[in-house]
Amino acid sequence: MLILKGQSKDLGGGFTVRRVLPSIEKRSVGPFVFLDHFGPTPLATGKELVVRPHPHIGLSTITYLYDGVILHRDSLGTEQMIRPFETNWMTAGKGIAHSEHSQADPEYKSLEGIQTWLALPKEAEEVEPSFQHLSHSEIPELHRDGITLRLLGGRFSSIQSLIDVYSALFYADVEVELGAKASWPIPSYEESAFYVSRGKILVQGKVVEVGEMAVFGLGEEVSFEALEPSRLIFLGGEPFPEKRHLYWNFVSTSEERIEKAKQDWKEERFPKVPGETDRIPLPE
Repeated sequence: MLILKGQSKDLGGGFTVRRVLPSIEKRSVGPFVFLDHFGPTPLATGKELVVRPHPHIGLSTITYLYDGVILHRDSLGTEQMIRPFETNWMTAGKGIAHSEHSQADPEYKSLEGIQTWLALPKEAEEVEPSFQHLSHSEIPELHRDGITLRLLGGRFSSIQSLIDVYSALFYADVEVELGAKASWPIPSYEESAFYVSRGKILVQGKVVEVGEMAVFGLGEEVSFEALEPSRLIFLGGEPFPEKRHLYWNFVSTSEERIEKAKQDWKEERFPKVPGETDRIPLPE
């Protein structure tokens, strides 16, 4: 088992995140190549998160909130609010652009959530872009001995998500009561990891705290004990045989494809987000 520590990153305007993947020690877990934990950030104006239109290729992005509301818009014409216990799953494929803006809402005083990227298999990197949103009631759950697991994507144990995925994977929100224990078998061809977003757990005799990720090897049994009431992101799946290249918001098996995406964004050949004229420029 490997423990990764999230690194603080400033996204601009004083909005910071903990970035856990990719890290120097571990670039990916199964198909998952990126994990940011943002917040909790107090909501005073509702405009604390303003992410202008930007592009993606070769991946799916998943946004999941603990608190707050975000408005997602994309170049498919999607306009979707996301609230806690819902999930936005956007597959970029051959190319998509989108924006994200936090919203004022009297129910929430802060904004906190997880954004994750997973690479697509080589044969699916150029699929048509798509967007799926699941409400709370559409997310399957498992309840066992003080543990609630909400499956946000893929398949785990006896449950399967409604989300369309392109490889063997699982992605879940796990709530754990104080003292709860679990021991879960993992297929021999899959990697897995727990990210601790709230609370504290004990894994193989080691304490894993907020901002840390416990990464298990291929087929390694997953077991833990909650030292506090905790909230975890549980993810994993079958790793790909090919190396993935990451540049900014682009993921691909081909460096040439990333160069083309860079030029396409720079020269405004990506599809536009309806109703938005501003955009994030290509980093130089």
